Amino acid sequence: MFNYIIARTPCKALIDGISSADDGKPDYDLAMKQHLAYLDALRKCGVEILLLPPLEDYPDSVFVEDPALCTKHCGIVTRPGADTRRGEIDSIEPALRRFYGDKIEHIKAPGTLDAGDVMMVGDCFYIGKSARTNEEGASQLITILEKYGMSGHVVPLEEVLHLKTGLAYLENGNLLAAGEFINKPEFAHLNIIEIPESESYAANCIWVNGTVIMPSGYPATESRIRELGYRVETVDTSEYRKVDGGVSCMSLRF
Repeated sequence: MFNYIIARTPCKALIDGISSADDGKPDYDLAMKQHLAYLDALRKCGVEILLLPPLEDYPDSVFVEDPALCTKHCGIVTRPGADTRRGEIDSIEPALRRFYGDKIEHIKAPGTLDAGDVMMVGDCFYIGKSARTNEEGASQLITILEKYGMSGHVVPLEEVLHLKTGLAYLENGNLLAAGEFINKPEFAHLNIIEIPESESYAANCIWVNGTVIMPSGYPATESRIRELGYRVETVDTSEYRKVDGGVSCMSLRF
């Protein structure tokens, strides 16, 4: 169960966020409406939300998942792989301390780690080695996790930006997977629910207290999730997709 959510209001600079997409710049007013709807979907799951103010100097700061990782035992301040996002950690740490007190850990140079590359399955954390998360960052994270009785395993990425671009753990042994993750041996022990390639964006969704929050417009994926017995909430994230963002990116859940 999750009790708390940390999210951040999108800044107006969002329109200049990092993007590999070719869909144009986000519409800021629409992005704000979508963010409010996203928060409403989270509230329906019975969580308390700490909403942080916008950071105008950091266009991608709405994606709070990357600069921090929340576990049962500690909060971890990461070191994002994109230089333009490093400053976000200074404002996320005080938020973590409200919940974790002194149990705050840090990823340090030369390690880099985006927590969008980290997927929690119970007390085991899968860490994507990617363009944003390097070997040193992953190694530091594993050391931190083991300090608190948890474990970590590195998963090399070949095609996607972040591990959770193509994966979502829905609890109860169910793993939503797309593309390169469908046949990865690291996940063979889980019940893999394959996402059609045409709906691969929907692989980025979140389980929150029995409900799966997913992007709208992906009927095959939605049907497969409902067949597993989950309640589903759909949210429009079209403006965030334009800056390489998805459902999981906009919240810390713990």
